Amino acid sequence: MKKLVLLLSILIGLSACSSLELQTVTTSEEETQRILALGLSYEENLIEASKFSDPHMVKVVSLQLTNAKDEKIQYEIDLLESEKVANNVILSLSGTNFSGPIISKSESTVLNMNPDLLNYNLEGLKNLTSGIVNHKLQLSLIYNSNKKRNYISANLCDKWSRCDDNSIEINNISTNASNCSSSSCDYKEIVEVNLSDEFLRNYIKKGFTIRINSKKNSNKVIISRVYLMGYLQVAQ
Repeated sequence: MKKLVLLLSILIGLSACSSLELQTVTTSEEETQRILALGLSYEENLIEASKFSDPHMVKVVSLQLTNAKDEKIQYEIDLLESEKVANNVILSLSGTNFSGPIISKSESTVLNMNPDLLNYNLEGLKNLTSGIVNHKLQLSLIYNSNKKRNYISANLCDKWSRCDDNSIEINNISTNASNCSSSSCDYKEIVEVNLSDEFLRNYIKKGFTIRINSKKNSNKVIISRVYLMGYLQVAQ
């Protein structure tokens, strides 16, 4: 009899342990999303987070709620700025051609004190049959050199600014030389990078950076999320 009672006690204990193991343990991310879904103010969100019994959970969820608030504020700022970009997108009369505003920047290096001038923008063409918009990054690079560079490739950079992988095909459109002296000329190379609509929309929340490469030189082109938000608001 005692053995039977002992056996039943063990089985009940094991059953209880199994029930505990089967319980879903919520993560800090899930709790943060649950609180945000309540539609409360930031201060009320923090009050909800303070109700957890685990001090570490309180700290982590409170930090994530603060980050969510900051991201929301930044998004609202970027949304206003993107309207300026949208207002400067040129739309053809047919409604099929889009040309984003031109971004200009200069780059110089220790070895080359004459800065390179980069002018670039996004352009799009809508296929009326499929409704798909095909885009391209159009870039002109102006530099002073003893010979042309011949930009031949491009790489998509990751969030850590590493640009060694993710090769992208480029089209070298033209190269012109002017103001030549005995040692150098001013060169202007125009290149294009084809980009799909899916690619641009995948990066709309963070923007992207592309490195354009020649054999000895490279230049980075940055398309911010503000620019993407504004451009894609029109180019659709």
